[in-house]
Amino acid sequence: MLEELLTAAVSVGAAGTAYVVAAARVVKQYERGVVFRLGRLHGDARPPGFTLVVPGVDRMHKVNLQIVTMPVPAQEGITRDNVTVRVDAVVYFKVVDAAAAVVNVEDYRFAVSQMAQTSLRSIIGKSDLDDLLSNREKLNQGLELMIDSPAIGWGVQIDRVEIKDVSLPDTMKRSMARQAEADRERRARVINADAELQASKKLAEAAQQMADTPSALQLRLLQTIVAVAAEKNSTLVLPFPVELLRFLERAAQQPAPDHAVTAHGESDDGGPRT
Repeated sequence: MLEELLTAAVSVGAAGTAYVVAAARVVKQYERGVVFRLGRLHGDARPPGFTLVVPGVDRMHKVNLQIVTMPVPAQEGITRDNVTVRVDAVVYFKVVDAAAAVVNVEDYRFAVSQMAQTSLRSIIGKSDLDDLLSNREKLNQGLELMIDSPAIGWGVQIDRVEIKDVSLPDTMKRSMARQAEADRERRARVINADAELQASKKLAEAAQQMADTPSALQLRLLQTIVAVAAEKNSTLVLPFPVELLRFLERAAQQPAPDHAVTAHGESDDGGPRT
C-alpha cells in the first residue's frame, strides 16, 4: 500500500513538473506576451517576467517594444519643379499596443516599410528641389504624419522620420555648380566695386586736403622717398615737380603763330611794290 502511494505521488509530481515545464514562459523586460486561447485573444498582453499558459491550448506571441530603426530604400521621383531625384530616409518606430500589432496587421514591420516608401514618393512629388535640399525639417514632419496616420491602428507609433540623402543627376549638379560660381563671382565684383568707390572717395578727400595745403604734397613725396629707400634695392628716385609737367602740357597745346613771309620789294600778291 505504501509503495503504491509513493508511486502515485512520484507520478503526480512528475506530471506536475512536466506540466509546469510545458506551461512556463518567460517574457523579457522589453517584450509583451500576447496569448491566444483556441485561436482567440485571451486577456491583455502578459507583462515581463514569469508566466504560465495552458499547454496545447494557449499559444503566446512575444512582441518587441524596443524602438526599431528601419532604412527606407531610395525612391526615385520627379519634384514639383520637374527635377528627377533619388531620396532615401530612415524611420524610427516602436510598438505601443502589442495586441493590435499582432491582431490588426499580418506583419507590422513590412507594413510600416511599404507605407514609408509610398509616403516618401508622395513627398517628393509635392515638394520643390530647394525644399528637399534646405527645408528638410518641414518635410520630415510631413512624412512622419503621413506614416503615423495608418500606423496608429496597427499599434505602432512613429517616433521620428529623417530624410538621409538626396541624389541629383550629374547634369543638375553641374548646373548648380555653375550657378553657385556665377553668384560668387557677382558678389566678388560688387564687393570690389564698392571698395573702389570708397577708395576713390578717400583719395578725393586727400587730394582736396593737399590742394588746400601745398606743403602736404612735398611731405608726402618725401615720405614716399623714405619708404622706397628703406628697401634693399638699387632704385633711384628723382622727384619731378608736377607743376613743370603741367606747364609743358599747356605749352604744347598752344597753337604756333602764323607769320606771313613777304619778300623785300614785293607786294603780297607777288608784284613789285610801289
